[in-house]
Amino acid sequence: MFKLLSLKPETFGLDISNLSLKIIKLKKRGKFFELASFGEEKVKPGIIKNGEIKNKKELIKIIKKATSMVKGEKLKTKYVVASLPEEKAFLQVIQMPKMAEDDLKSAIIYEAEQYIPLPIEKVYLDFQVIPPISNHLNHLDVLIAALPKEIVDSYIFCLKEANLKPLSLEVESLAICRALIKNEITTSPVLLIDLGATKTGFIVFSGHSLKFTSSIPVSSQNFTEIISKALKVNPDESEKLKLKYGLKEKKVFEGLIPALTDLTEQIKKYINYYQTHSSYDSLSSNGKQNIKKIFLCGGGAKLKGLKEMLSSQLKVSVEIGNPWINISSPTFQSQKETLVYEKEESLSYTTSLGLALRGIKNL
Repeated sequence: MFKLLSLKPETFGLDISNLSLKIIKLKKRGKFFELASFGEEKVKPGIIKNGEIKNKKELIKIIKKATSMVKGEKLKTKYVVASLPEEKAFLQVIQMPKMAEDDLKSAIIYEAEQYIPLPIEKVYLDFQVIPPISNHLNHLDVLIAALPKEIVDSYIFCLKEANLKPLSLEVESLAICRALIKNEITTSPVLLIDLGATKTGFIVFSGHSLKFTSSIPVSSQNFTEIISKALKVNPDESEKLKLKYGLKEKKVFEGLIPALTDLTEQIKKYINYYQTHSSYDSLSSNGKQNIKKIFLCGGGAKLKGLKEMLSSQLKVSVEIGNPWINISSPTFQSQKETLVYEKEESLSYTTSLGLALRGIKNL
């Protein structure tokens, strides 16, 4: 969301999260794109906590290592499109009267002060006007994004100290939407659930834009720890059981029942919140549409049986998201031997794929 340069050089996507860095570089392949480079590096607990960089020196070392150890083609560019932490961001769709573009920026800054819980001078603010599906609106829908300057500046500092040139920075949820939503447009609201290592994110996307985001501390790491305790096995064995058998293994399922129940109830709560508090949806003239589809992504989405369990409990169609839907040709099969090209394995790369896609399309 934060454009720092107007150049259009080669770029790569860098997803910076609490416990890992993930890198994706794409290259053109006809009308589509293909994978050029990818990589992952672990981040020790405590270096980044709840999206806040606590140890810049160590993070800079990890970024340098990650960029030098990618698989596939060597990274020859220093330009990067990097993620910003969802938990530190404020995103909101607001309605503005129709007005000239020159007047809109100052009007949005004034309007945003009513929604952002920090002084406007302490945040970086960006916005985009959301085009309606059909021209029946008498107003403008505008997505605003704001993050504390001290958070953004700390990420920029680390990137630059790691000899990278940040071309743009983007909140995770926006990158996830770009990766999972075909052509970045829907005819009805969809819920994207990002089951990460330390949190689960909820994103509602409708029409041309993200509409709502939130997160809870339920995570794939929690699932691994619960299985480890319930079955009295070490974390590595627990992770293997989770991925190989998942909820089809009775002991695994029984151990996870409390966490799964909590996750299901939280999803219901957020679906209900969106459907009762969404004041207007530009997809239809009456402004109301219900969520009829859920896409799962993130490493936790690989839990076997989760999709079926959630679909049964929520009475909504649940699918595993395809982060290649806007990148690769449907018939593209080369480089299948690389794990990141496998649909399930690439789920944890969803954010970095969305960032890379932004970079190569020069968005």
